[in-house]
Parts: sequence; structure tokens; C-alpha cells
Amino acid sequence: MTNVLDRIVDSTRRDVEHRRNEVPLAELERSLLGRGEDRPFAEALVHPGISVIAEHKRRSPSAGAIREGATVEEVVCAYERAGAAALSVLTEHHHFGGSLEDLQAAKAAARLPVLRKDFVVDTYQVYESAAVGADAILLIVAALDPKELQQLHGEALALDLDVLVEVHDERELAIALERIDADVIGINNRDLTDFTVDVQRTFELLADIPAGKTVVSESGISTREQLDELERVGVDAVLVGEALMRAEDIESACRALTRHGDEP
Repeated sequence: MTNVLDRIVDSTRRDVEHRRNEVPLAELERSLLGRGEDRPFAEALVHPGISVIAEHKRRSPSAGAIREGATVEEVVCAYERAGAAALSVLTEHHHFGGSLEDLQAAKAAARLPVLRKDFVVDTYQVYESAAVGADAILLIVAALDPKELQQLHGEALALDLDVLVEVHDERELAIALERIDADVIGINNRDLTDFTVDVQRTFELLADIPAGKTVVSESGISTREQLDELERVGVDAVLVGEALMRAEDIESACRALTRHGDEP
């Protein structure tokens, strides 16, 4: 029986083949000639204090639809006003309801760097990400063999895309460090095989990450108290999606995390 991650990766590979037939890779490569200026994603995460990557997420396999009716523009502009350091936009369609159009809308509406949050498993998606204006992509170690990880990471850097390399356990962290010497490491507190969440995962893996790496804690984060605790142990940024997307007032919820505008 396949787990959730396996099912998503399988459907992603099928979707990529369909899109490759519609728009060949060579056409994507040509479109990069007119690509606009990049916004430095990794740089945005290392300012003083802990940074917030605020996510646009339409739905999830575990929670269903989230905030139906809200536009991408409304959401990301609220995040920007509230002091988010960067944006994450889920573009996977079948399980999360996202699209590349969502990313393009976010990039046009806000001035923040944008991470394409998806299950990137093919070179085509790397070029696709650059073509639609992403500033960074996510590479999930659990979804790739080490050779694929190395190839996709190198291709992304060659296109001036930053890379958030996501790990879930010690074995995956070792691959991220030894195989590609990842600069930005995301520790996902959500187990992608069954979607359970345990924020303690960040604390357990943090001790094995060398100094000088940028560390992002992902999933299960909803309070400023959690951010304060993570900041104390050396985490540079958090990625928050569902807690913000479900909030009655997105801007206020995001501001409560960033403390943007608070008196020093």
C-alpha cells in the first residue's frame, strides 16, 4: 500500500508529462530570456529575529478546503502588510488545489520573494518554476533519490533559484548535508507518509545541523510563543500556512507572529 507522499509524487510525474507535451522544455528555456529580476529568498530569511514565510494554501489532503472565496492577492498582500519575510505558494493541484497561476498572481501582487511549494521531481518543473517567476523551489529529500536531488539542486542554482531542501529525519538530513551541502534546510514537522505533526522534530534534528546553515521549521506552528522558543534554539525562520489561512483576520494573525509594528 502506497503512502500519501508516494501517491502525490506519482500523480505529479503524470502531470509533468502532460505539461511537457503541451509546452516543450525548449519553449520554457526560451521564455527565461525575458525573466524579470529575482528577489533573494534565502537572504530574506536571515535578518535579525525569526522570519515568517507565510503560505497561500487552498486545501490539504488531511484538512480539506481552506478559506474558500479568498483571492491570492488578498491573502499575500495581507501577509506583506503584516511583516512576512517571504511567501510560499502551493502549486500542486490534485491534493492541494493550487496552480502556477496562483504563484504568478502572488508575485504580481506583492514585493516579497516567492517560494514555489510543490513536489519537484523533474527538471521540467525547475525550468517551469523559473519561467513563472518563482524565486525559490522546494526539494523534498523523501521524494527523491540522492542522484535526483543532486541534479535538481544543481539545475535550480544554475537558474538563480534558491532552494529550500526539506528533511524529516536524520537519514534525510545526512543526505541533504553530505550530497548537496544544502544552505537552506527545512525541517518539516509533518510526516508526509501519514500527515501527523510533531513540532519536537525540529528540536531533535537541529543539533545535527552545522553552524552557518539557514534553518526553517515547517508545519504545526501557530503561536508567537512557539516562534520565541524556536528562535532561542537557533531556528532562522518558520513556514506557516494553515494557521494563517484559517484565521478570521489573516493580517492580524500574521502580525501576531511577526510582531511587525510592535514597539521595540
